[in-house]
Amino acid sequence: MSATDAAVSLHELTRRFGPLTAVDGLTFDISPGELFGIVGPDGAGKTTTLRMLAAVLPPSDGDAVVAGISVTRHPEGVKPHIAYMAQRFGLYQDLTVAENLEFYADLYRVPRADRPRRLDRLYQFSNLGEFTDRLAGALSGGMKQKLALSCALIHQPRVLLLDEPTFGVDPISRRDLWLILHEMVAEGVTVVVSTSYMDEAERCDRVALLNRGAVVALDEPQALQRGMSGRLVVVRSDDPRRARNVLRATQGVVSASLFGENLHILLAEGMEIEMISRAVEEHGHKVLDLREEEPGLEDVFIRQVAGATADR
Repeated sequence: MSATDAAVSLHELTRRFGPLTAVDGLTFDISPGELFGIVGPDGAGKTTTLRMLAAVLPPSDGDAVVAGISVTRHPEGVKPHIAYMAQRFGLYQDLTVAENLEFYADLYRVPRADRPRRLDRLYQFSNLGEFTDRLAGALSGGMKQKLALSCALIHQPRVLLLDEPTFGVDPISRRDLWLILHEMVAEGVTVVVSTSYMDEAERCDRVALLNRGAVVALDEPQALQRGMSGRLVVVRSDDPRRARNVLRATQGVVSASLFGENLHILLAEGMEIEMISRAVEEHGHKVLDLREEEPGLEDVFIRQVAGATADR
């Protein structure tokens, strides 16, 4: 795919804040109608990247073309074609659900004749139709996010930029929000969403894994998982932290990370999983459970970050 065919195209996109490089030379294309995830921990550069794509923060170097328009040369020209939903979207707490939607329809200059059809559509998939007279400040966290998303969609943007839209939202509302996003993609909208939840990232068509402002991997989630070399072993121990430290120093162990009370151990190719028990027990600890599993996207991310760190 050439840059001219892409819905969003980044070329060496960089943002510095003094001596800190928050986003470091991002270069990739996003196809029209793609659900694209920008994934990484806090401080990886996700929000800064989306703010540059939304033309609300100028790049220090490089450029991005969104809906065919350069964010560096024509930032105001980008905005009519996109919707940007920041982590703190500007809902007016003392306005009702209906009044917030009308306000954003006015802001985006949606023709009066088009509003009834668009509002009916938004109420239908957000399930907010029975709450039109409720103040936004009285809504639950999940309902506020659905209202914010509805406000962002009122002008039918070509590209939707969402910064961690499900952060702090209950599981049912998270599911509802993702159903809405998949529906938007099915209708041809390009969606770029940042998240630190790896289970959400697996719902995307492709993901860019960011660490310290740089891409450490970019592909379909399933392809990233299939492409991870080695064997993943899940270990439960009587002292997970000390067992992790032991295994990190054990030959043949590529990485050892805590996942809650369990350890995820990546063994090099050809290594037997029994070596894990031997290594842990030789240092006076017990292995309570040991099983091999398929790697998840979080395992891939930890491996990629470890590799990038070792390269530096």
